[in-house]
Amino acid sequence: MWKFIVRRLLITFPQIILLSVLIFLMAQAMPGDALTGVIDPNVSLEEKEELRERLGLNAPWHEKYADWVGGIVQGDFGQSFRFKMPVTELLEQRLMNSFWLSLMTLLFTYLMAIPLGIISGRYNDTLLDSSITGYTYLGFATPLFIFALVMLWVFGYQLGWFPTSGSVTPGLEPGSMEYVISKFNHLLLPALSMALIQTVSTVQYLRSEIVDTKQKEFVITARAKGASESRVYNKHIFRNSLLPIAAFFGYEISFLISGTIFVEKIFGYPGMGLLFLESILLRDYSVVNAVVLIFGVAAILGALLSDIILSIVDPRIRIK
Repeated sequence: MWKFIVRRLLITFPQIILLSVLIFLMAQAMPGDALTGVIDPNVSLEEKEELRERLGLNAPWHEKYADWVGGIVQGDFGQSFRFKMPVTELLEQRLMNSFWLSLMTLLFTYLMAIPLGIISGRYNDTLLDSSITGYTYLGFATPLFIFALVMLWVFGYQLGWFPTSGSVTPGLEPGSMEYVISKFNHLLLPALSMALIQTVSTVQYLRSEIVDTKQKEFVITARAKGASESRVYNKHIFRNSLLPIAAFFGYEISFLISGTIFVEKIFGYPGMGLLFLESILLRDYSVVNAVVLIFGVAAILGALLSDIILSIVDPRIRIK
């Protein structure tokens, strides 16, 4: 078990290093730089070049990359030219919002997907199964940003059940019960919007695995030995059908990363996704590099976590 984890970690570290190089090079290839559109257009070209030289914007890419990585190791992602504050402080403000949104989305996803997948797989080819399958097909065909807009319009503006923007009601004292309830209310609608779309893939995978496992010889043997139907499903079918859910966990994290970008923009939720879009539009490359790196590392670690969970659930896949 530990050998498998060590080997996966040895693969993960080069991936993170390569990711950081690609992110930095792509940011450098973007048109303009952090001073574009900030300095007075009447300033002479010589003064502009002097300012770029003083800020290190004219240094070779490998020197800037080395400085950037050295700062990251020390917890310093640089300075935001647009927000006029250290990138680390800016990330701290937004990271927790995105963390709670992602956690709430994952919670809603599995609370809905696992029961629906079990019911659909256990009672396959019935009206109940057809209804659940129809919902998944509809979910596959619906773009997330369209669905989020509909949810915001119906439950936010028309019914008024949920807040339509922000992460907390202004003026509340942090740590108070009213503050916690407000944070939860602001999380509900965006998290449900993502979870209702994200659920469909997990339901389909779990259903297919249950239907396939029901035909396996060990299940037929268990029934022939007189095992109760609940025991057959709980111990034999459901346990063996969890493998695709574990394998799908890394994809769930990747979906959350891309999904939060759209959802946070639509709901005006101040998280990492909204910060990413704002930084691109403002050409704040220090923030863009930091956010994309965090997103990429999260996706890589999600895949690593999936492999570890799979190795625990099914020891047959462990690397010898």
